[in-house]
Amino acid sequence: MANPSLLILAGDGIGPEVMAEVKKIISWYGDKRGLAFDVSEDLVGGAAYDVHGVPLADATMARAQEVDAVLLGAVGGPKYDVLDFSVKPERGLLRLRKEMDLYANLRPAQCFDALADFSSLKKDVVAGLDIMIVRELTSGVYFGTPRGITTQPDGSRVGINTQVYTTEEIRRVARSAFELARRRGNKVCSMEKANVMESGILWREEVQWVHDNEYPDVELSHMYADNGAMQLVRRPKQFDVIVTDNLFGDVLSDCAAMLTGSLGMLPSASLGAPMANGRPKAMYEPVHGSAPDIAGQGKANPIACILSFAMALRYSFDQGDEATRLEKAIEKVLADGVRTADLMGPEGGKPVSTTEMGDKIIEALNASL
Repeated sequence: MANPSLLILAGDGIGPEVMAEVKKIISWYGDKRGLAFDVSEDLVGGAAYDVHGVPLADATMARAQEVDAVLLGAVGGPKYDVLDFSVKPERGLLRLRKEMDLYANLRPAQCFDALADFSSLKKDVVAGLDIMIVRELTSGVYFGTPRGITTQPDGSRVGINTQVYTTEEIRRVARSAFELARRRGNKVCSMEKANVMESGILWREEVQWVHDNEYPDVELSHMYADNGAMQLVRRPKQFDVIVTDNLFGDVLSDCAAMLTGSLGMLPSASLGAPMANGRPKAMYEPVHGSAPDIAGQGKANPIACILSFAMALRYSFDQGDEATRLEKAIEKVLADGVRTADLMGPEGGKPVSTTEMGDKIIEALNASL
């Protein structure tokens, strides 16, 4: 059988630096674990604009549709702020999400014990935290119509955005959440505002339908999204998988992200419908941005990008044990006190470089054999 295929789109800013460490990890799995990947690389974001005049070339988009998974670094930078909105670097990322129909955005919030002190919450509240937020990514208020800003006859202006969801849009992301829960703690909490929004009523009813008819073995609860935000900072470890719509998912996943203490630690996955080989359309990327202020200086933390590859191992390639191996290697490195600049505490010390962090993780992987 052919090796599974990966398309690497390193992008801009610190993207190429952190992705270089991921490529080392990919090579390690081929050399040491017999997990070889067919890896190709291309351009996205500002890097693509510099060469092609667009943030994502058609040929790159076509290749993304063909491979088993896309690994993306980061896009954007001040150099491109003057560009027209239609060709800004971020449009390349949005095109990938839209045309691959990546409707389920997986945002884990995991707090490694060694970093529990970095959270703004008390250590005992976040130590051992491991939750997954599943955000619907291709519909809702960000895409609904009518939308826009209009001027009234009296000169006043009105801004309009429309929250729209269909039965199938809700059911398919709910299925993603239930499937994930079966691999984890077997609990799903669905969040909406059914008390004030008709779309919230539909959301609750359709998630309940999917549960009752397809996943009765998974524990399901419902919660209003505002209460969900409060519970995330009050008692976050009560949750396993949270499923919610595009708007609330945007807010709640960022709230949960800060429980862990550093954006440099947070991966994500965006998944779509299964392809002919059974694997989902998939793109994996760190939550952090391109950080142009530190690009090229070897200061970037590569862990979020490496953890994004761990998610690919688990969700695209059914290699959960190997994903756990990689996560435990990272945990070991952090427990040993190895830190990039973003993880330095008040006690000070000398941070390691991006490359040194990758090398330390490779050492921990070797020790796991």
